[in-house]
Amino acid sequence: MKKIFLFLIAIPILVGFTSVELSKSLNKKVRKEIKIAFEMEGILLEDILIDTITNSKLKTKIGKDDLFKIIKNDELIGYAYLGTAPSKTDEFDFLVLFDSDLIIKKSKLLAYREDYGAEIGSKRWLKQFIGKDFNDTFTYGNEIVPIAGATISARSMTIAINNLLQTFTILQQENIF
Repeated sequence: MKKIFLFLIAIPILVGFTSVELSKSLNKKVRKEIKIAFEMEGILLEDILIDTITNSKLKTKIGKDDLFKIIKNDELIGYAYLGTAPSKTDEFDFLVLFDSDLIIKKSKLLAYREDYGAEIGSKRWLKQFIGKDFNDTFTYGNEIVPIAGATISARSMTIAINNLLQTFTILQQENIF
């Protein structure tokens, strides 16, 4: 009986310790992209935690290690969002960096797990989102140029960014930004 009790207590503790921070390789990729986009090093990433009630209102649910403040010398530089979106048979990971005014500074494909469609990771295609904010809405095929051979992933990325921008509108209304 004692063993079962200890086991039930140990599981939540171990799970808590394994999800404390970004994986080392992901952290390295994120910091590299921040360094490039903001032209600075020595930044601090501060996790933004969203309460359950606010999260239930959001288009894009925000979990731990999804949304961060980018801080340098106690000054807010911007925000970083790590997300996933579906591709044809799997999903891909992406990063969106915002300046302190919540304007998209950079979007980056971090991991793509399909044989086709990785063209959405091209700088040329991703730069369509730069300079946009939560007042903008994108339509795949109109404001966002389609990519032959990457239709599902490109459409999915467009939807993910639209949902993220709508989420930022709500977060601003809730005084989280």
